[in-house]
Amino acid sequence: MKVVVVESPAKAKTINKYLGSDYTVLASYGHVRDLPPKDGSVDPTHDFEMKWEVANDSKKHVAAIAAALKDDNELILATDPDREGEAICWHLKAELEKETDAQFHRVMFNEITKRAIQEAFEHPREIDVDKVEAQQARRILDRLVGYKISPLLWEKV
Repeated sequence: MKVVVVESPAKAKTINKYLGSDYTVLASYGHVRDLPPKDGSVDPTHDFEMKWEVANDSKKHVAAIAAALKDDNELILATDPDREGEAICWHLKAELEKETDAQFHRVMFNEITKRAIQEAFEHPREIDVDKVEAQQARRILDRLVGYKISPLLWEKV
């Protein structure tokens, strides 16, 4: 069975109905990795190198996806078609490459209908690195600027 990952369990259930028994559809439950909430997770002196970690509540979801890949080593990443969804795909791929030798495919659809999903599965593509980098730039700014300026703004406003 091919393994498909979407962001939410509600989407997984609906999409599984459309795809049928040849697919296992699982949820990532959103982002699986993030920057740790401490200094040093972004290093501006080394080309803004980021240190990612799998969130504790996400470890079981990543493990379930890795376990499902034991039956079929093809993973279809079908998260939302925005920069956050693209980043989730990138993080899942990075984590699962450590544990499996899966083949990764990215599909996108803007509506959850049988026709839209079938069309998306006929045209898989690679992960859009530009969207991933846009999401990462936003996280870096949040971490380096937002965390430091928020207390100041709260104090002044």
